[in-house]
Amino acid sequence: MKSIFEYRDYHLYLQDYYDERKRLGAFSWREFCRKAGFSSPNFLKLVSMGQSKLSKIKASQVAKSMGLVDYEEEYFYQLVAFGNAENNESQRTAFLEMQRIALEHQVRVVEKDAFQYYESWKYPVIRELAPMMPGATPRDLAEECKEYVSAEEIRDVLDFLVKAGFLKKEGEKKYVQTEQTVVGSKEALPIAIRAMHKEMAIMAARAVDRYSTSERFFNGATLSVNQDAYNKIVEEIKACCKKVVAIANESCNFDQVCRINFQFFPLTDKVTGKSHA
Repeated sequence: MKSIFEYRDYHLYLQDYYDERKRLGAFSWREFCRKAGFSSPNFLKLVSMGQSKLSKIKASQVAKSMGLVDYEEEYFYQLVAFGNAENNESQRTAFLEMQRIALEHQVRVVEKDAFQYYESWKYPVIRELAPMMPGATPRDLAEECKEYVSAEEIRDVLDFLVKAGFLKKEGEKKYVQTEQTVVGSKEALPIAIRAMHKEMAIMAARAVDRYSTSERFFNGATLSVNQDAYNKIVEEIKACCKKVVAIANESCNFDQVCRINFQFFPLTDKVTGKSHA
């Protein structure tokens, strides 16, 4: 599903959200309405068709049911205001606010021509670290990394990040991010991000013994689920990830680069329909 910042019609956004949830598993307009606190099982379907509107209160209910948080939730409210505007001035005010939110929280979507970004942990880490250390040499940056990397590798990484548009160079040794957040496109996921997940998982395993409990946080649970529960848990994890990114984006005076992994995977085969008599 496209980023919410690409939408100018909240009716279409609701339809696309529904279609995406439906594609991932069992989901219905009735369930969508129930999660949003509406008694009518078809209300949101009518809204998506442009036959009904969302009030401010209902927009808040819908945003929470979809897991929108922070600036995405704020953008959604303005999207609704834009769609419901009864005059040009109200519409203009809402649109300008939508533009402001989108610009303040720019998200870089990594497409297929930038797969290299996901080939190694070095690219995302240096993208975060370099702006924190204006004037730093490649050797300075290398020495701050927990994993070994040479100054020559850092130089190559910086060159790629600038050429690919992940960083912008200001002056001789000063870098700034072009967007706060980087996500992978659906086309990039199957190939590029899979390798990154593997590498980060290995680094996480090393972190268990490398750092004290005051420096790292690990938690987990082993549980039984069905497909419906699985889909709901995935949505909760996605919402949590958005909240984490929003908290980081709102911060300033950064002094460290960290990684958070969300992992939810099967430990057994599905046993439904198998006889064990």
